[in-house]
Amino acid sequence: MATVTLRINGANRSLEVDGDTPLLWALRDHLKLTGTKFGCGEAYCGACTVFVDGNPVRSCSLPVSQVGNGAITTIEGISGPEAAAVQQAWIARDVPQCGYCQSGQIMSAIALLKAIRKPTDRGIDLAMGGNLCRCATYVRIRAAIHDAARALGG
Repeated sequence: MATVTLRINGANRSLEVDGDTPLLWALRDHLKLTGTKFGCGEAYCGACTVFVDGNPVRSCSLPVSQVGNGAITTIEGISGPEAAAVQQAWIARDVPQCGYCQSGQIMSAIALLKAIRKPTDRGIDLAMGGNLCRCATYVRIRAAIHDAARALGG
């Protein structure tokens, strides 16, 4: 075990973990930030998506030793115009069904809208395709992303 300091949601947090501990478990088990979900453990489903230096990453397969000085943002720490637009659109479209995958879906949607202000259906499908939803709310997710893009002037 070693002391690792991570910059999470704008604050430095120190914890005692092995360097090979996945970021997901550091967040959930050690820091009690449970908005980021465990889905598959293989970086396929997207439920564990967080931002490191603004880029979406799968926290279930990223060891804390590889985060370095990267700024981590979890679902609990999202902010800004893209986050607000996505959250409003998600509510308006009643996107979640069971809700389990939604933190990863929202993180990926925010990343998409930061990169592309007016995504096409194909662009949305490509950007969100790695996020699985067992309730199959994909149509509502796509519509909400279009709504958020319009709210942002896209």
